[in-house]
Amino acid sequence: MKGKRYAMLAMALVILFAGALAGCGGKENTVKIGEVTRSVFYAPQYVALEKGFFEEEGLKVELQTTAGGDKTMTALLSGAIDVALVGAETSIYVYQQGAEDPVINFAQLTQTDGTFLVSREAAPGFDWNDLKGSVFLGQRKGGMPQMAGEFTLKKHGIDPHSDLELIQNIEFANIAAAFASGTGQYVQLFEPQASIFEREGKGHVIASFGTESGRLPYTVYMTKQSYIAQNKELVQKFANAIQKAQTWVQEHSPEETAKTIAPYFKDTDQEILASSVKRYLEQGSYAESPRLEEAAWNNLLDVMESAGELKQRVELGELADNSFAESAGK
Repeated sequence: MKGKRYAMLAMALVILFAGALAGCGGKENTVKIGEVTRSVFYAPQYVALEKGFFEEEGLKVELQTTAGGDKTMTALLSGAIDVALVGAETSIYVYQQGAEDPVINFAQLTQTDGTFLVSREAAPGFDWNDLKGSVFLGQRKGGMPQMAGEFTLKKHGIDPHSDLELIQNIEFANIAAAFASGTGQYVQLFEPQASIFEREGKGHVIASFGTESGRLPYTVYMTKQSYIAQNKELVQKFANAIQKAQTWVQEHSPEETAKTIAPYFKDTDQEILASSVKRYLEQGSYAESPRLEEAAWNNLLDVMESAGELKQRVELGELADNSFAESAGK
């Protein structure tokens, strides 16, 4: 009888220990992502979540929106999130500050600027010189939308700080609302907001900064170097899931993608979602592979240098680890 009790106790301990291990394993396979904003621009990420591509890799993903590049990077550096989805320029800023644990880019999601030039009035036969002397509702100084925007304007012979009345004191999350309420004649907007304004008659899309500024590692998954060192298998699984989603988006219609990502845009009409996805597909904004390309990285450095935000040029290999992207899908 006594022996039976000991056997039962031992079995209970084994079960308890196994449960504890399982719980630890689940925690180890949980990845907390902080996305810089919620946008159709990140459609492949939502596809990866909705189609279960992360789950197929044995990962549990917790997604939160950490509005703004500075807030997203603060969350990453403080350990509030594991992985940041944000512009690659933020990793360069951290590097320039002499970080002992640099932030490493390991999977690219988008490869062009995602903003469109929206005019308050219809602009048939638009010419970039039309912007001179206008009130332009800009983005945060040092952020990719603003830098890519300035890069494009300079390419067309426009000095954004002397040829425009440039407004830059509005928080990123409030820019669309500010334009809708009457601030500015022109603004840079991501989808689906640009299409929503067109439908509501509040603005007209007249140009694409994505097309104008060329290939860029615009939005990238990144994490601390120490996190990669401790979680190489997890990071590889993450890159695998992103590659699956990128392939899926390329192989399916904008309407199918819109239907898949709809739960993340509950207040947005399906037709608007589909037209937004179509715009991004047509200009090649969605990366087809998570691999960061050297030419695009060098273009990023040119954009930052033009904006006066680059202290020194940094080689791709210093702040990017392409090994995970290169192994994804194999």
